[in-house]
Amino acid sequence: MILGGELPGIRDLVEILILAMLFYYIMLFFRGTRAAQILSGLVISLVFLLLVTGFFQLYTLNWLLQKFLVYLTLALIIIFQPEIRRALAELGKQHIFGGAAAERSLVDNLMRAVAILSERKIGALIAVEREIRTRAVQETGVKLDSLVNADLLASIFFPHTPLHDGGVIISGNRIVAAGCIFPLSQDPKLARTLGTRHRAAVGLSEETDAVVIVVSEETGTVSVAYRGRLRQGLDQPRLRRYLEELVVKSRRQVSTLDRVKKQIDVSSESLARTSDEVLEEEPG
Repeated sequence: MILGGELPGIRDLVEILILAMLFYYIMLFFRGTRAAQILSGLVISLVFLLLVTGFFQLYTLNWLLQKFLVYLTLALIIIFQPEIRRALAELGKQHIFGGAAAERSLVDNLMRAVAILSERKIGALIAVEREIRTRAVQETGVKLDSLVNADLLASIFFPHTPLHDGGVIISGNRIVAAGCIFPLSQDPKLARTLGTRHRAAVGLSEETDAVVIVVSEETGTVSVAYRGRLRQGLDQPRLRRYLEELVVKSRRQVSTLDRVKKQIDVSSESLARTSDEVLEEEPG
């Protein structure tokens, strides 16, 4: 046993590997929430204490910690019951969002909403989730649960409405939050003339793999932020091309297991290379 001062054997290594994979899957489900921060802090602290007590052969403390872990597991299940329920619900409905018809309907509604907002010079900030969840950002706004509809989406940003100042988050083909506060980018390379909306769009795209659409309230121009890069002054054909490439083609109808496996590799080189090529084809 490791905690008893002996070198780990094959069985110990297998157990560690299984536990590490289990912890990794759990962190994937809770990524972007307060639960992830709490869980990671607790696990790191407990593992450190167990190693220290095992190394110095503090058997009584080690025994107490192991007994404490049993009760802690039950407590965590109760405390994080809402997050666990949401994670399981997401697994059960992943295939619903994989259909090409739903994805193209999403793009069509986004295009119509952006056209309305751009024509009227109404500022807007719309984030479309990909693989990395944005639950922490959603918690800064008002939770919604509605199918994406062009008129509804545009009306959220109309002046004097309660939620028009924040950003909207779309997950799958549903509007899940509005009035959200996006993190502002601190990139010194960004032009000083960029407003808060554009910096917020870049900021969220730096922390997640979301595709963020911005409509300027001053000029009505449309921009897209993705992976920390901002493309400005997009016309309708270019905007549609970006959305189809970054939203439609990135979502494929796969099994639940395949989609979980894909989450592990959300930053794979092939996906990054394909997306970067799309953004770099247009002149800066």
